[in-house]
Amino acid sequence: MLTLRPSATRGHLNHGWLDTFHTFSFNTWYDPRYMGYRALRVINEDRVAPAAGFGTHPHNDMEIVTYVLEGALEHRDSIGSGGVIGHGEIQHMSAGSGVLHSEFNASQTEPVHLLQIWVEPSAVGIPPVYRQKSFPVATEADRLIRIASPQGEENSLPWTADAILYAARLTPGATLEHRFTDYANGWLQVARGSVEANGASLQQGDGAALSEENILRLTAGSEGAEVLLFELA
Repeated sequence: MLTLRPSATRGHLNHGWLDTFHTFSFNTWYDPRYMGYRALRVINEDRVAPAAGFGTHPHNDMEIVTYVLEGALEHRDSIGSGGVIGHGEIQHMSAGSGVLHSEFNASQTEPVHLLQIWVEPSAVGIPPVYRQKSFPVATEADRLIRIASPQGEENSLPWTADAILYAARLTPGATLEHRFTDYANGWLQVARGSVEANGASLQQGDGAALSEENILRLTAGSEGAEVLLFELA
């Protein structure tokens, strides 16, 4: 079964320096109907103004992935890690027993557009870890690229979540098929463009919960698409 989560129904807050949409309840935006899906807890679509960002704040016991669509984001944390990521690079932090971090737009002139993702871990209290890695999403189209998984399979980032994260960039009209072999549920998020997913039309910002779907068939719209796919227990 495929259950749509239309972009227009997401929570929306504009703080001036931050224009953000929440797929699931987050911070001051709360809707008891949308508290997450399985282990997936947060998908925020953020646009951060030049030279602005999130000041130092704490996290614990959460798998956090930052996926940049445009621009560049700078990270600093209390375990001595840091770096700047752009499109095609993934930032992953296992907050574990606790970490302080900040994230800022690395540009003084251009905004940064990103997805912030939280997934609940399968183990708590572990030492915090930061990782940053490049993936060929921008250069290799029309295939799902494994980004994160429990054991770091297929050269993905290892995390302590009972879930697998994929990303794909689809050229206009391209078709992609994915068979669910590890988990019986999933979540599809359209980051850019539009797709048809198992017969349903999704636009940029739309999401869809997948339950007991053996196969997901995607066909990109006329402008192409970029999607994230989660396999979830």
